Amino acid sequence: MTRQTAPFLAVCVGLFVVLSEYAGRPAWGQPPAPMPAGYTIPIIDLDADEGRHVVVDREQGQYLGHVTTVLLEDGKTILAVYPKGHGRGPIVYKRSNDGGLSWSDRLPTPESWKTSKEVPTIHRVIDPQTGKRRLILWSGLYPARLAVSEDDGQSWSELKPAGDWGGIVVMGFVEKLRNRSCLAMFHDDGRFFTSENKRTDPPVFTLYKTFSDDGGLSWSVPEPVWSGSDIHLCEPGCIRSPDGKTLAVLLRENSRQRNSHVIFSRDEGKTWTTPHELPASLTGDRHTAKYAPDGRLFISFRDTARQSPTQGDWVGWVGTWDDIAHGREGQYRVRIKDNKHRWDCAYPGVEVLSDGTFVVTTYGHWEQGEQPYIISARFTLEELDARLDRP
Repeated sequence: MTRQTAPFLAVCVGLFVVLSEYAGRPAWGQPPAPMPAGYTIPIIDLDADEGRHVVVDREQGQYLGHVTTVLLEDGKTILAVYPKGHGRGPIVYKRSNDGGLSWSDRLPTPESWKTSKEVPTIHRVIDPQTGKRRLILWSGLYPARLAVSEDDGQSWSELKPAGDWGGIVVMGFVEKLRNRSCLAMFHDDGRFFTSENKRTDPPVFTLYKTFSDDGGLSWSVPEPVWSGSDIHLCEPGCIRSPDGKTLAVLLRENSRQRNSHVIFSRDEGKTWTTPHELPASLTGDRHTAKYAPDGRLFISFRDTARQSPTQGDWVGWVGTWDDIAHGREGQYRVRIKDNKHRWDCAYPGVEVLSDGTFVVTTYGHWEQGEQPYIISARFTLEELDARLDRP
């Protein structure tokens, strides 16, 4: 070996080590090969568990659906909002003071909440200037409207337009950023972003981002993150990496031709990678995720995997951040409840109590031929882990 070739070989060896370490991992911003339509991880079934499911609200002959929740800082108070109807309809508001074991009667709401046109969503935000905690509630379509509570949900403002824009499922999430501002995302298919309500053929789905610097009171003009018609990406759900440096947004694929997708940001939402497919084990609608005390993730969603024995049911996924980042199937799936309808269920709320108990809440057709209603379920990951060895 000559002195001239030695440095070259050293560089080659170094590159080989790096490439070996990252072999099989999708490069940031580069979509990997298409994912299979089915999955291989085991399924734990909670559907028939006696006493597992608590009825949050039910009204004979009335559709109740599309619920979201927020857990207050006392670690036990959960607030829930949902429409009387499929998306559109008066907003119903309830509270649990004991971590989802029981729920209040329907609480009073402002008059304008009766005029909600789309799925309401509720979020905790903190004013970066004053440290003031507040709750915000969104109601979508055009124009997107916003209500505010300054007293942890005891009282609320009327719904007021957030700007001259709108969208579908506003907001899919609201995420606190490292500079203490907030990032939110939603989607539209051309019908509701402006007052003109124009939809192209084929429809073009656009994912938008907007920011708030004043604790959710005002929001920037939404900017496109991604747009396309070959796949229909929508209903974003956000997860921050354990080291806090990366955001992942899981996306529903509404054309039902591909698996769900994911995008990543390493600059607090300023730029995003190209969408790429998730494994079928994570394919579904309205992903909502929280970390367990042991660092694993639980993600709740409606199962829309093309090859799945629980297709159309309310399901959950247990795995790690690295599973998502590297395109792995995860540890196992959970069927929380059997939905007696082909698709319509599971816009879920996911909360984690101080003792590690998950409280998950959603709507579905839980009885054949009946209108959907709201239920919640409780479990720990340790409890689910113990059932992996059972049939």
